[in-house]
Amino acid sequence: MTVDDDEPAVSVPDRLTIQAVIRLAARAPSVHNTQPWRWVLDGTRLHLYTDADRLLPSTDPFGRQLVISCGTMLHHVRTTFADRGWHTDTVRRPDPQRPDHLATIEFRQWPDPPAGVHIRALAIDQRRTDRLPLAEPEGFADILPRMRMLTSPHKVELSVLDESARPRLAAASQQAGALRREDMLYQTELHWWAGHSETPEGVPPSALVSDAEFARVGVGRPFPSAPHSMRRAQLDDHARLVVLSTDADSVTHWLHTGEALSAVLLECAAAGLATCALTHITELSAGRKLLANLIPRPGTPQVLIRVGTAPDDSGLVPPTPRRPITDIFSVLEPH
Repeated sequence: MTVDDDEPAVSVPDRLTIQAVIRLAARAPSVHNTQPWRWVLDGTRLHLYTDADRLLPSTDPFGRQLVISCGTMLHHVRTTFADRGWHTDTVRRPDPQRPDHLATIEFRQWPDPPAGVHIRALAIDQRRTDRLPLAEPEGFADILPRMRMLTSPHKVELSVLDESARPRLAAASQQAGALRREDMLYQTELHWWAGHSETPEGVPPSALVSDAEFARVGVGRPFPSAPHSMRRAQLDDHARLVVLSTDADSVTHWLHTGEALSAVLLECAAAGLATCALTHITELSAGRKLLANLIPRPGTPQVLIRVGTAPDDSGLVPPTPRRPITDIFSVLEPH
C-alpha cells in the first residue's frame, strides 16, 4: 500500500521540545509529591500512564488521588505545549483493557492559542503548595469567574464555601487526623514520603510546617511536623475554601478533576495568589459527606483547595524536588 502524496504529514514537536515540556510540566503537584506518572512517545503520539509503584495503598487504596495527580500533569503538559504553539488532541482512557493508560495525545500546530495560556504556562514555575497560614485572597471575586470557566469543560463543579463552614471543616480535618494517627500503616506510609532531604520525590522538610504554624491553619493534612518555628506569626488563616466536585466517581472523573485542579492552581498563581490542595478530608466517607452537604449542588467532592494571599515571603516556601526526566519519560524506538 502506498501513501497518497496529498496526505498531510503528521505534525509532531521535536524530541527536545517534548522533553523540555515534560520537564517543566513535571512541576505539577501530586499526592505526597509521589509524581506517579509515566510518559511514552511512540513516534507521533504521547501516552500518559500511571506508575503503580507509586500508589499509596493506605492513603489512597483505590488510586483516586494517584489519577487526580496524573490529571494535574496532563493539564500542565497540554498548557505548556499550547504555549509553544501546539494543540493537543487528547483521548482519555483510550484502552479499556489498560486501566493504567490514562491518555493519548496527538498534535496539531496552533500558532494563536488564547492569551491566558501563556500566563498560566509562566505560572507553572511560580506555583507552590503553601501550607502556612494565608491572608484573605486579594481580588478573589475577579478571578472566580475565570476559575469556573476553566473547570467547566472538564464537567467539574467549583464551589466556594461560606466562611461559616470553616469551623466544621477544621473539626472534620482534626477528626481525620486523629483517626489516621492510630493507623500504623498510614503513618508508616506518610513518614516514608515526608520529611526527608536530598530525595527527588516526597515532601521535604522545607515544605512542612511546625505544630504552632499548623494550629493557625485549621484545615490541613497533618504531616510530620517541622522543627518549632513561628513563620507568619501574626497571621491566622483566612484562605477561602474551594471545593472541586464531580457528578459521579470514576477514573475518568478523577482524571478530569486533576485537570481542573491544575487549571485553578495555575490561574491562582498567575494572579499572585497562594494555594494548597487538600485531599485528606475526601479520603474518608465522613469528610466527603460533610463537604457534600456544604456545596450548593449535589455532587461528589474530590478536592478542597485553600486559596489566599501570602505575605511577601516567597522564600519561605521553596520548590519541592522532582524526579529526573529519564525516570518519567521514554521513547519507543521503531523496529
